[in-house]
Amino acid sequence: MAALRVDKRMLRELESMGFPTSRATRALYFSGNSSIEDAIDWALEHESDSNIYQMPQVPIDIRIESGEPWHVGEEVKMKLNDLREQAQKKREEGEKGMERDQHKERIMRGKRLMEDQHNKERNERERIIAFRKAEKEEEKRARQKIRQQLELDKVERRRKLGLPAENPRNVIPTRHPIQEGNGSKPVIFYMDEPLKDCLRSLKKNHKDDDAKVKKAFQTLLIYIANVVKNPDNEKYRKIRLSNLLFQDRVGKFKEGAAFLELCGFQKLEGNGFLYMPRNKVEMKVLNSAGLALNSTITNPYFGKLSL
Repeated sequence: MAALRVDKRMLRELESMGFPTSRATRALYFSGNSSIEDAIDWALEHESDSNIYQMPQVPIDIRIESGEPWHVGEEVKMKLNDLREQAQKKREEGEKGMERDQHKERIMRGKRLMEDQHNKERNERERIIAFRKAEKEEEKRARQKIRQQLELDKVERRRKLGLPAENPRNVIPTRHPIQEGNGSKPVIFYMDEPLKDCLRSLKKNHKDDDAKVKKAFQTLLIYIANVVKNPDNEKYRKIRLSNLLFQDRVGKFKEGAAFLELCGFQKLEGNGFLYMPRNKVEMKVLNSAGLALNSTITNPYFGKLSL
């Protein structure tokens, strides 16, 4: 490919008028190096070319002398002014477009901040609603506990006076009432609330050690589940008190051993065991214990709104 050639003097003149070197070089070459006017006409006609500002492979140090001296006429100056005004207008439009884009971005950023704030406030309202709902549930259970205790006291007073028991329909039972006793005077035991009270006390008395309390609940649940699944297997109904795992997770909490005793385990004197005789395995009690333990593990409000 032959090298392109342009007039060095006219190139410098176009550059002094404000034309970039690449654009002036193309204009001179493609207008045939004939005159400044032709070069400016060509530049105006091709200003929208995609490669107008790309520098061609042209040696600009080769001098091509024109036959006569040339001058820039008034028409050329007017075209040059028009070209400059067009360039200025494009720059201003570009700046305005940039300002519009920045303004839109500021608006969008503000909207996102407002949405984030609304979401945060909505989440806080939902948390408060959930807390209040749990609080009401705890209050409801507390009132039910009081009513149950009143009924129990009434039953006990009638028993001491030798009066017959009331119609069971008039007594408000817990989820799993258990009857024990012999003869004609049964004694009714309500285990749900004592079990829950024991777990609430454990959580409240050791609230600064939440991780270990949760581990104790999980371990108690394992002990209870093993007995429920294998009631005839003695190894699941016998716990060595000196066992390091038991001591680390349950035994160091007095409420842990108390909970197991409520479930039917008994301390064997002299040999350091908690033992549940086969005839003391009460599935209703154990199921109540399992439900209570599951609530302590899964309900974040358990024990916080009572005691």
